[in-house]
Amino acid sequence: MNPALDLNRHPCFHAESHGHCGRIHLPVAPRCNLKCAYCNRRYNCVNESRPGVTSAVLSPHQAVGYLERVVAAEPRISVVGIAGPGDPFANPDETLTTLRLVRERCPEMLLCVATNALGLPPLLDELPALGVTHVTVTVNAVDPAVGASLYAWARDGKVIYRGPEAAAVLLERQRLAVTGLKARGILVKVNCIVVPGVNDHHVAEVARTVAGWGADVLNVMGLVPTAGTPLADVPEPGPELLRELRAEAERFLPQMRHCRRCRADAVGLLGEDRSGEFAPLLQEAAEAPPPLRTDRPHVAVATREGMLVNQHLGEARSFQVWARKGAGFLLVEERPAPPPGGGPDRWRRLAEGLGDCRAVLVSGVGEGPRAILTEAGVVPIEMDGFIELGLSAVFSGVDPTRFRRRRAGCSRGPGCGGDGSGCG
Repeated sequence: MNPALDLNRHPCFHAESHGHCGRIHLPVAPRCNLKCAYCNRRYNCVNESRPGVTSAVLSPHQAVGYLERVVAAEPRISVVGIAGPGDPFANPDETLTTLRLVRERCPEMLLCVATNALGLPPLLDELPALGVTHVTVTVNAVDPAVGASLYAWARDGKVIYRGPEAAAVLLERQRLAVTGLKARGILVKVNCIVVPGVNDHHVAEVARTVAGWGADVLNVMGLVPTAGTPLADVPEPGPELLRELRAEAERFLPQMRHCRRCRADAVGLLGEDRSGEFAPLLQEAAEAPPPLRTDRPHVAVATREGMLVNQHLGEARSFQVWARKGAGFLLVEERPAPPPGGGPDRWRRLAEGLGDCRAVLVSGVGEGPRAILTEAGVVPIEMDGFIELGLSAVFSGVDPTRFRRRRAGCSRGPGCGGDGSGCG
């Protein structure tokens, strides 16, 4: 951690700074590992302000470029946060890469993450190493019987827990996360979302428990009833109920009373949000091509027959490696891909094997592999069509994604039950 950083410049943790210190949320974490009964991330409206909503999702490099443009226009930004639209630690590669890039390019910024903490414990040592100073953990229940009404499922790797078992697994991870963060000197705020008739009787117990874990401040928030969720018809708790619950919880922890329930792409002061104003910049950033290492002489290609770019990164068993030769291109060699399995290590091995390539042309790529390869300087570029067209675009600095065919959304379509088993 940079000892020169003024930790009091975080407007959520320090109420006295929220009138002159701002925050920006970088929406780089689209996936989630927890199905909350009040959350719906399908809406994209600039006029809607609640967690889980964003106008775009950015890659880590796009996010840093966007950050630099926003800070030039809004110099009161003092905190860079990652708060979704899914959970940051369900997208660990994107989250950690973004934090690393921000720390390198904007060392004066405080770094913050907001999470449900299900995936956080294995990554605890990464956060202080990156200079993360503040973490918010959402804890809505400390009794699995209560939590079972708030969470449909929790996904831990390839295992999906449901009902009270999901709430119990989540609660244990939250305990490990908060105690682990405090052991590493990181400030911790706990958010508790009040759902009338479900956990409003339980807030003081949440406060007492997380105070015992070492949390620094508690934010008692009201439910935002959201269409398309099991709790859509539950009324939003009124200000009198929230005042009573905060007063009761304050016996155990200091209270945050100036929360604005920010979007995943929030920008500006808490009381002067500029998300709508910066939405065009966000959209431009989302469409920006990634930077390429022009000092690397080669481009890799995923192809079935050697004429078209027509293989997904994950299905390619080998990659052709091409170089520029005169006015044309030369096939240098064909390199084997690491065998399937192994998770992120597979993509790190592929990045090493293609270490002299500035890009890899593919018909599709997942966000996790994309983040790992991009961080290693082998930028995955999605396109369809002739290899020569892609090579010509990459070597001449033109964006080859313009050759990409538009695809339909989720392959499971209306049959998708949102059961957390992925898109196949």
